[in-house]
Amino acid sequence: MIGLISATSAGGAARDRVVAAWPSRTRVYEGPVREAFELAFSECDQVVCFLATGVVVRLAAPLLRGKDVDPGVVCVDEAGRFAVALLGGHEGGANSLAHEVADVLGATPVVTTATDAVDMPGLDTLGLPVEGDVAGVSRAVLDGEPVALDAEFTHPLPPLPSNVTPQPGRPGGPVIRVTDRALELGPGEVVLRPPSLTVGVGASKGAPADEVFGLIEDTLRDAGLSPASVAALATVDAKAGEPGIVEAAARLGVPVVTYAADELASVDVPNPSDAPLAAVGTPSVAEAAALRGGGQLLVPKRKSTPDGRAPMATCAIVRRAPRGRLAVVGLGPGARDLLTPRAREELRRASVLVGLDQYVDQIRDLLRPGTKLVESGLGAEEERARTAVAEAQKGQAVALIGSGDAGVYAMASPALAEASDDIDVIGVPGVTAALAAAAILGAPLGHDHVSISLSDLHTPWEVIERRVRAAAEADIIVTFYNPRSRGRDWQLPKALSILAEHREPTTPVGVVRNASRPDESARLSTIGGLDPAVVDMMTVVTVGNTATREIAGRMVTPRGYRWQQADESEVGK
Repeated sequence: MIGLISATSAGGAARDRVVAAWPSRTRVYEGPVREAFELAFSECDQVVCFLATGVVVRLAAPLLRGKDVDPGVVCVDEAGRFAVALLGGHEGGANSLAHEVADVLGATPVVTTATDAVDMPGLDTLGLPVEGDVAGVSRAVLDGEPVALDAEFTHPLPPLPSNVTPQPGRPGGPVIRVTDRALELGPGEVVLRPPSLTVGVGASKGAPADEVFGLIEDTLRDAGLSPASVAALATVDAKAGEPGIVEAAARLGVPVVTYAADELASVDVPNPSDAPLAAVGTPSVAEAAALRGGGQLLVPKRKSTPDGRAPMATCAIVRRAPRGRLAVVGLGPGARDLLTPRAREELRRASVLVGLDQYVDQIRDLLRPGTKLVESGLGAEEERARTAVAEAQKGQAVALIGSGDAGVYAMASPALAEASDDIDVIGVPGVTAALAAAAILGAPLGHDHVSISLSDLHTPWEVIERRVRAAAEADIIVTFYNPRSRGRDWQLPKALSILAEHREPTTPVGVVRNASRPDESARLSTIGGLDPAVVDMMTVVTVGNTATREIAGRMVTPRGYRWQQADESEVGK
């Protein structure tokens, strides 16, 4: 929850705009400013004050406990010109909140955190628990000192500056370690904790939470492993609600993952037992649940050792290699303001970016320093898809980019055809050329519509023609992609002639070239009047259905609402 505090009518007006934008995320604190701030500071994850920064500094100072527990605080000036991340920039999320508030108010975000100022991800913003000398190592990175990256296994991290280089086992000097092993850290050392450990847990009915948690804690310590790298507790379905297991997971801050008994019974384990087979239908719970998703068994089944009675809990620990991450990102039709916020985030998160050279040029300035670029030219789509998947399989954070929406005549299909289930794939939708062109033309897609590519490079013309005929007979609006090129100039006239068999020659046709780009052009024509020579591969052609009309210079396809039909009948009387 975000607490909002203001003291004047001007501040209240800006506050109310934020409330209107985020009604479910915000809570307004009224009354005397000091009391309101203290209450919001204790109750909320973040606080936005429409007050002078000096006032907020004095209010916050006596309340500070630590950056890992204090809420993020953002200050907005009376005129709503600036949103200042004042406290908890990283841990409290004030930096990102300042940007969000600025977007709502049309203000300028002010972020003074050193790493953000130089466009470097902070060590505490990489999505992994971090321990050690964070300030000292961050300072070394910012100062350009050589910093070693000692990673026991690759994790999909964002790009790091060029002075951070892989040097496993390097002694001395600033170092960033990535490991699930328990370490004693000295000055100039930090460790990032990947979520690489799964703890399989079995428990008798009524097993005390202290016994379950104590067993897990002791087992991790004895194995030299960090609790911060535990990703989940795993058990059999029958134990999904066992209070001791649920409470142990809550103390670790991880979910409980469960499997059916027959799934666990099929897992090969070193220590099967008749007791769980009789109780829950599988010869192993702890080992089988830990191993169900694959990985290396680090600690075989171990039992708790309570005083004076039989053990009621078992556990086993498995290490799983971190999964690489492939984001398939649609860049939209070309205009920067049509690139979605989610696409921007994924571009900045990727340590490896794969794409067509001309698309890379479009977004090069948005990438973080240190991003590895893999560029290639037209016709190398399959190569780009294979490269992106291969980089993700190495454990990297990869972005594979395409124009429009990456799933529409673009890179998502070849990439997902190459990818297996050993990587995480994230689709990031984009504004398609068809949608951008439609917005320019008016409202041509107001009813059922279809997109058809006229390129026979990947699809035989016989198949394309059959699809055009089906759309023509069904009276569906058609948007043609790849309509015409220098070496392929007859398909568009042929497609239009097929549509003309079922539509009047006066049916509107919209032609948009380079939609949303500086040299954008658009024109309205008809099926009977369109000159195919004005069309090329940078053009989208939209052909209306029998209801489509040109109204005030715009191409409009009615939805067929009853009230529209009634109005039309009144006009005809």
